[in-house]
Amino acid sequence: MSRLVLTVLVCLTAIGARSASAENYPSRPIRIVVPFSAGGAIDILARVMAKGLTEDFGQSVFVENKPGASGNIGAEVVSKSAPDGYTLMVTASTLIVNPVIALNPPPINPLTDLSYISLLAKGPLLFIVHPSVANSVSDFVTKAKAHPEKYNLATGGFGAAGHLAAEDFKVKAGLSIPVILYKGTGPVFSDLVGGHISGILDPLSTSLPLAKGGKVKAIGITSLKRSPLAPDVPTLDELGYKGFEFYTWYGLWAPPNMPKEISNKLADALDKFGKSPEMQKWFMSRGLEYSGLRGQKFLDYAKADQTKQAEIVEKAHIQKQ
Repeated sequence: MSRLVLTVLVCLTAIGARSASAENYPSRPIRIVVPFSAGGAIDILARVMAKGLTEDFGQSVFVENKPGASGNIGAEVVSKSAPDGYTLMVTASTLIVNPVIALNPPPINPLTDLSYISLLAKGPLLFIVHPSVANSVSDFVTKAKAHPEKYNLATGGFGAAGHLAAEDFKVKAGLSIPVILYKGTGPVFSDLVGGHISGILDPLSTSLPLAKGGKVKAIGITSLKRSPLAPDVPTLDELGYKGFEFYTWYGLWAPPNMPKEISNKLADALDKFGKSPEMQKWFMSRGLEYSGLRGQKFLDYAKADQTKQAEIVEKAHIQKQ
């Protein structure tokens, strides 16, 4: 048998095995790695997705938390796993922000070392302030420009959506106030309610309850359209900051070189689940909207967002850590 014929037979055998594997997928439990601690927004979304996939596939889909290093530990584990569809990852947009704000490069390149399965959901941030600080965004900006030493913004984590959104707003509003870094959103909320800090831009799902309780005042939102959950809160775009749009978003990733057949099977199952009336209501109640962008379109979205974040880091002169 010639070497050429042997090579062709080997390739055909491999293709056949791969197709059979994809056709039978999944035939055993699937692990979803969450690179952060249990109980947070990412973990909750992952467990809801796992439940939906379990029901659709008839196979157990479980969540495993691997926190540490701003999500990089769990992401590295996934990037080095077999691309067979049995190890997946749910995480947030911080994954693609890490490389542009970290002093030392992360262990993986999130744009090249992972397979992009589905952009699950995205949601805007609410601009909230202590009630004594300002009545509106224009009021906040006017006062902060007149007395920059008395005003500030805060964030629950370096490189988080709220951090970069605050820095972006500062640049576009021409403010010189500091953005105070906290370790966690809980302490930020405590100090904001106590009047020790001026304001914060934070995901709608966690900030809106405070505003509805009257403990803080919502003065703006970072989507281009008003949220049905907060119809009286104007967008920053309509307040004169044209094109100001900022979201925190969540996605599903897999190891690199994932077979397209398995990627599509996962994306199809998530699409059916995400578009169900029950899940649409669930997303809406948390200030999120299901996306469903998959594969290359999801990767293109991530690349564009990373470019945007890198520009913010540069314009705001954020020192990498």
